[in-house]
Amino acid sequence: MTTHGTHTFEDLVAEGAAVPTDGWDFSWFEGRATEARPSWGYARSLAVRLTQATASLDLQTGGGEVLAFALGQGSTAAHARSPRTPLLAAATEGWPPNVARATALLRPHGIVVVATPEDAPLPFADATFDLVSSRHPVEPQWAEIARVLQPGGTYFGQHVGPRSVFELVEHFLGPQPPEQSSDRHPDRERAAAEAAGLEIVDLRAERLRIEFHDIAAVVHFLRKVVWMVPGFTVEQYEPQLRSLHERMESEGPFVAHSTRHLVEARRPAKLS
Repeated sequence: MTTHGTHTFEDLVAEGAAVPTDGWDFSWFEGRATEARPSWGYARSLAVRLTQATASLDLQTGGGEVLAFALGQGSTAAHARSPRTPLLAAATEGWPPNVARATALLRPHGIVVVATPEDAPLPFADATFDLVSSRHPVEPQWAEIARVLQPGGTYFGQHVGPRSVFELVEHFLGPQPPEQSSDRHPDRERAAAEAAGLEIVDLRAERLRIEFHDIAAVVHFLRKVVWMVPGFTVEQYEPQLRSLHERMESEGPFVAHSTRHLVEARRPAKLS
């Protein structure tokens, strides 16, 4: 039986299956997986924009970790409203465990977390926000984003690009057709945003190296990022997990690549 250090395949799979998946905190992966970060530094760039906003909305905020980090830049008091928080600030999230987590994390910053499905119309009035942000939305609702932005307001997001981590996806699902991920292509998102009446100010894309060092990291990743292998369970994919474990034991870390793109769009003074 192959082992990773002193841990068997079964031990590692059980460990990856036991880690909670709520929130958007990836600190558990430290020492077990690495991912290069985009050069633009999304959270820090968002922090700068928050200082300039009067009304902000963060879409699909997850557990609120990224927004809290951005808001916390420059904050000096541990449970005080951050000086970077706009006068009106809200976030949306659709998964109940994340709603509770985000509420606990963002309330000290003065953020109202609204529970709403990711594909539902946004529960806000027209032209409410001068800044709308989102990190890794499942699918950006461009018409709704344009509707809730004030004239001259900005959307600022980091999105998952086409065929992200597909080396891992195709290990489990086999070769995937190009159209499987073409809807995430930045050119298509540009077209959709412009069709909603927004003007693209900045659009940049990068391909980034990921390394998985043990099978526990793979199991936890696929449980946490559920759209990679829909319906993933350890039982259903045990043969693929075992073969990947044996490959990592003999060859070293499994290498994949994520794709990310930065999108900055503006609602013109008159929305067409």
